[in-house]
Amino acid sequence: MSDILGAGEPPTDVAEARRLLVGRLRDAGLPSPEADALQLLEAALGVERATLLLRPDRPLEAEERERLAGLLERRLAREPLQLIVGHAPFYGLELAVAPGVLIPRPETERLVELVLEELKGRTAYGARPADAPPLLLDVGCGTGAIALALKAELPAAEVWATDLAPEALALTRRNAAELGLEVTVRASDLLADPEVARAAARCAALVSNPPYLPEADRGRLAPEAAADPDAALFGGADGLAVARRLVAQAERLLPHGALLALELDPRNAPALAGELTAWRDVRVAADLVGRERFVLARR
Repeated sequence: MSDILGAGEPPTDVAEARRLLVGRLRDAGLPSPEADALQLLEAALGVERATLLLRPDRPLEAEERERLAGLLERRLAREPLQLIVGHAPFYGLELAVAPGVLIPRPETERLVELVLEELKGRTAYGARPADAPPLLLDVGCGTGAIALALKAELPAAEVWATDLAPEALALTRRNAAELGLEVTVRASDLLADPEVARAAARCAALVSNPPYLPEADRGRLAPEAAADPDAALFGGADGLAVARRLVAQAERLLPHGALLALELDPRNAPALAGELTAWRDVRVAADLVGRERFVLARR
């Protein structure tokens, strides 16, 4: 432990371990050493943040120091913090994450907000009666982040979550079960599955965070981003191949008035919006730092 932390003696309590962790993480150029240090301590000690902050003199056992050493070593190798601790926060939910499935990003929370804003106050939902709850469809669900956030906010809604990757489907089912949120999880290549196509034909909103990075970005990503599966990141030469295929299917299937809501790269979101000539109320929305990355349209 002393070699990893760069100290002569291993830390004996929380305060000393936290100080040494922050120093090692900062020296390695990690962007959020304070936050990372606290999460690593939480994971290694199995305690909540409040305990760490209220009891800085809490002693560390030998096995806890060893666990902390292993977690720190992984973070210094630029493994995503979410994979190290096994979970990620999203829209007030705590989601299990796993290798091979896209880690939910904080900016995607804005996509959920936009969908909720669009649905609020509407008297009709897709091809359903005006007083019926909406059917919401999350295409390419990954951990289930979008679908589960929407279900948590709209408990009466019928929510579907689809993906092609077995790992993603299993993780969405696990998160749904652990959170006590009922969603329909189904394997589908976008809207190709017949049951998913039928759901799309009566949905109020189709929401997706498809792979949207251009191929030229390969080899240029930060190590943490590169840990995500390529199939969830790259969308062809300009990053829009998957999104265009989804739009073409949605154009055939979605009922009049249904919402299409996509998260894309700020470099290509306006381009896709310009291609939606068969859609109504097309607009591009910005994330919280002003990057235009969300495309919304009505069928």
